[in-house]
Amino acid sequence: MDSTTPVIVGAAQLVQRVDDLAEAREAAELMTDAVRAAAVDSGADNIAARAGLVVTIKGAWSYRDPSRIVADAVGATNARTALTADGGNTPQLIVDVLAERISRGELDVAIIVGAETIWSRRRMRSSGVQRDVTAQPEDVKPDELLGRDLVLGDDFEHSRGLNLPVDIYPLFESAIRHRRGETPDVHRDRLAKMWADFNAVAVDNPYAWFRTPMSADDIRDPSPSNRMVAFPYTKAMCSNWDVDQAAAIIMCSAEAASAAGVPRDRWVYPYGGAEADDTALVSHRDELGRSPAIAAAWRALSAQCRLGIDDIAHLDVYSCFPSAVQASIEAIGIDESRRLTVTGGLTFAGGPLNNYVSHSIAAMVGVLREDPAARGLVTANGGFITKHALGIYSATPPTVPFGRTSLGDADVQHQSRAVAPDATGTLDIEAYTVMHDHNGPSRALVGFRTPDDRRTWGFSQDSDVMQSLLASDHVGSPATLDGEGHVHLG
Repeated sequence: MDSTTPVIVGAAQLVQRVDDLAEAREAAELMTDAVRAAAVDSGADNIAARAGLVVTIKGAWSYRDPSRIVADAVGATNARTALTADGGNTPQLIVDVLAERISRGELDVAIIVGAETIWSRRRMRSSGVQRDVTAQPEDVKPDELLGRDLVLGDDFEHSRGLNLPVDIYPLFESAIRHRRGETPDVHRDRLAKMWADFNAVAVDNPYAWFRTPMSADDIRDPSPSNRMVAFPYTKAMCSNWDVDQAAAIIMCSAEAASAAGVPRDRWVYPYGGAEADDTALVSHRDELGRSPAIAAAWRALSAQCRLGIDDIAHLDVYSCFPSAVQASIEAIGIDESRRLTVTGGLTFAGGPLNNYVSHSIAAMVGVLREDPAARGLVTANGGFITKHALGIYSATPPTVPFGRTSLGDADVQHQSRAVAPDATGTLDIEAYTVMHDHNGPSRALVGFRTPDDRRTWGFSQDSDVMQSLLASDHVGSPATLDGEGHVHLG
């Protein structure tokens, strides 16, 4: 084995749910504890202090350079520091970047860490409980910024109500349903069964945030504890960011792992990684709910590692919403009947903003140590099925050197659709959802195709329009869009 072969030697996850909010620790403390736990997991407690680079996955906190706080706390005082851009793709991207640097001999030991304390912070704020948070001087900044910021819509999309993931992923869902030729009821039954399978994994995952068993009926049907959020998604089908969680991964070269005394049964190898982006603005996507970028990234990764999907025993498919899972498995060619997660997914295991995939990689490390001849695939998604990173792992040494492929737009061969922001009149519905608040339906969002095959968007708060959209499938049917963006049926 080459001395610069990259290996993951330590992985750890933490969950914080305290009865006394005064005992809730800040995110930097959770990160530090996770790194220490990952060092213990490696079997070489001194490995963290040897880190030459500490990378923090960006979170919902105000630290200027959290990697410096963590590095100093674990004894890696000479380590360089880095902070990522936003995006759920970033943990897998960072594994790819660091594995590439290690394989080139540019880096010996590195730490990836992230944490969120949204659950405790919200409850402390509402209860008037204060928490001391580590402050850093204003001139402190990380040595590196890694990744690229997401583009999350333009003025036209925002003006028509397309703002958040929970607005857009259910629009993808209706397009997927229509392509599959499913009725709304059949479609909802299928999604509920898929999500019940995710829930079953979370029930057995000691690091999952929500471990209460839920049947497919429990997930599909609205109830006082599981309200409809954005048709067809109930709360139990949506990513859950209301968590306190942390995860850390320690990577190094084979030579550094041996020098630190890490036992071989702790080594898990990144075989390869690939990244690609779909068209940044949803309005310009050729087909809603499909991902040419994931397909291209998988082709590149499969070729690099000389493995097909049937060679992959364990999967963790990014699962912020069901449409994200379906886009991935369609693009890669994964049978929907397979177990698609090792964590339980972002609804049940927890969706700590950009850091979920750190948890999925940490969980995959544990799975592969128990099944060392197997390979595992992790997929990561940022934005609105926008930015993607894929990685293959195994506890068995690779037969080919680690390789990373970062694809550009020309490699993906996007087909961009034109937008018609001023379109009015009778148009065909391409996709839709009905948003709900605690009182029921609140706003319909509708995507249209114009006669010249451009795309535009509309909305409605009319109760008759919303009830009609909920009662039957309107994709492919005509509706009227006025100059203010309002949708009228009939």
